[in-house]
Amino acid sequence: MIRIIIAEDQAMVSGALAALLGMEHDLQVVGQAKNGQEALNYCQQDTPDILITDIEMPVMTGLELAAAIQEQKLACKVIMLTTFARTGYLRRALASGVRGYMLKDAPAEALAQAIRTVHVGGKAIAPELAIESWGGSQDPLSERERQVLRLAGTGSTSAEIARVMFLSEGTVRNYLSEAISKLNAKNRVEAYRMARDEGWL
Repeated sequence: MIRIIIAEDQAMVSGALAALLGMEHDLQVVGQAKNGQEALNYCQQDTPDILITDIEMPVMTGLELAAAIQEQKLACKVIMLTTFARTGYLRRALASGVRGYMLKDAPAEALAQAIRTVHVGGKAIAPELAIESWGGSQDPLSERERQVLRLAGTGSTSAEIARVMFLSEGTVRNYLSEAISKLNAKNRVEAYRMARDEGWL
């Protein structure tokens, strides 16, 4: 029996997923988490075989969760299940040790098969994304630039970002300026939008 944890902040989606997967003879959903931190706690305590996670969640995103699982060398394998068909997200997910990347509009049997493939050591990537990922732009942003830009996108001022990240205002402005320059954007708002559209945030 393949033991599965689902990390999804929308209760209806999480419940529907658990019900669908529960119909498979070899799959068992042993836990459902509302955010990335809760999912990480499950993975540390219950050692499931597979973690299915959304990307955008409160407290800790799916990408941050995957990176934490890789860093802590936890045994469970991660599959991203998302609406975001963006190669930037796919590249970051693979760099964080994710073994599967599936889209939410895929049929249930495709997800079940992806779980089985990943469980035995394979990789499962949505076909349309696997093809796209050979093209597309490379992410030019550093991790710090990404963090600063993400906060700028929420409307935070340089002073507020500096407080949150324990940096000087000047350093924050430098990171923002670098990000804007690398993306050939007019300002921080446009830089945020461009980076988000590419899946780099």
